[in-house]
Amino acid sequence: MNLFKRILATVDLGDEESSVRVVNAALEVMTGDDSVHVVCVVPDFGSGVVGTFFPDGHEADMIKHTTDALHAFTAKHLPKGTRVQHIVAHGNIYEEILEAANKIGVDLIVIGSHRPALKDYLLGPNAARVVRHARQSVLVVRH
Repeated sequence: MNLFKRILATVDLGDEESSVRVVNAALEVMTGDDSVHVVCVVPDFGSGVVGTFFPDGHEADMIKHTTDALHAFTAKHLPKGTRVQHIVAHGNIYEEILEAANKIGVDLIVIGSHRPALKDYLLGPNAARVVRHARQSVLVVRH
């Protein structure tokens, strides 16, 4: 019996090596007939002073580019025939991961994490926040 029927793999397209490790770990724990949900979050830069530095429509362009890049990533790194649902979220990274996990009803979140730097102990990286706040089990794949 597989404990994890629905799996959410988090992908950072800016860190391909870590993301490959995450999707490989997700594939290892899923059964052959399951589908993997792959999420990538586009940070929200549109609010406040920072948003004034970007042209109109930049967020829509970023989301479109990220969607295309996520499809290319999974085509390259997932075995042919793997059932995959692509999710591109927009906003706060850890909050969007948790929201996607809850909305889909996954049993497991697979997320990558680098070895923590001193600042991470004080501020908490996205992976640590997901682990602390997730209702689901979380598998952290160290880089």
